Amino acid sequence: MIAGIVLAAGRSSRLGRPKQLLPVHGEPLVRLTLRRVLASSLDEVILVVGHEADEVRDTVADLPVKCVFNPDAAAGQSTSVRTGLAALSSDIEAAVFILSDQPGIDPAVIDALVAAWRTSGAAVAAPRYQDRMGNPVLFDRRVFPELAVLEGDTGARPVVRAHHDSGDLHVVPVPGHAPPDVDTEADYATLLSTMSQPREPASAPPLPAHRPGTREAGGGQG
Repeated sequence: MIAGIVLAAGRSSRLGRPKQLLPVHGEPLVRLTLRRVLASSLDEVILVVGHEADEVRDTVADLPVKCVFNPDAAAGQSTSVRTGLAALSSDIEAAVFILSDQPGIDPAVIDALVAAWRTSGAAVAAPRYQDRMGNPVLFDRRVFPELAVLEGDTGARPVVRAHHDSGDLHVVPVPGHAPPDVDTEADYATLLSTMSQPREPASAPPLPAHRPGTREAGGGQG
């Protein structure tokens, strides 16, 4: 079984208001992201909440996701990574970490990562978009101990970098550009303009996977 862990516990300090609840076409940002994640082939989806946890929970109450609370969210994104890992059942073979402030995520990218992992057995699989490496990132269960000892606000970036340097990062080329995240009011305005019309997930099949990679993924704020 493959799980998705959506990180949505951050305080949105640069934005000054909860990014998880920003309206996008009349729908809270975190809910839009989750609906796209749920359109993938993932077997279960876990949402890690922290700041404004009750309101975020209420926003997604009717969606088939498991909400878990991170009481240490202020200490950095690594605490949300650990919280998500702790909520996984013992039969989860791999987990895809997803940032809640990327509502432009394509379910087909998640499915491409899962397919690449199933055929390659890679420890880590990350997408290469047309413009750069990006998120989400899949981690095999054997990498979970490395994620569990992360500290600070770097997310899973150090683990991705370590596996890139060792040649054990499986890079999956996918169509399109990396989905933008939302950290500032300018980012939010850009998101609204680029998503001026609600769009369906891309239907084009992903390109074949290959190994070389140049930039890291796995960072950012959820």
